[in-house]
Amino acid sequence: MTKRKTYSKEFKLDAIALVREQNYSIAEASRNLEVSAQLLGRWIKESENDDGHAFRGNGKLTPEQQEIRQLKAQVKRLEMEREILKKATIFFAKETK
Repeated sequence: MTKRKTYSKEFKLDAIALVREQNYSIAEASRNLEVSAQLLGRWIKESENDDGHAFRGNGKLTPEQQEIRQLKAQVKRLEMEREILKKATIFFAKETK
């Protein structure tokens, strides 16, 4: 079983800098860094679409990201509870008629 190789955020940013700032081609930079050109291209694309989540690394969330995740889970749970209550209200309204 092969273990997937992981790269640090700094390594990824340095690899992107080779292409963007030092005018290496993606193929040349990927050969020098011993990563696939497809992977380097994905890193570049992720950094362009960066909304603060690209290259977070090892699943560690900032406190703000953790709070957002918890709040989204809470909203989802409350929406489900509201739907259940709506259905219960309709059910009991029919029972009383």
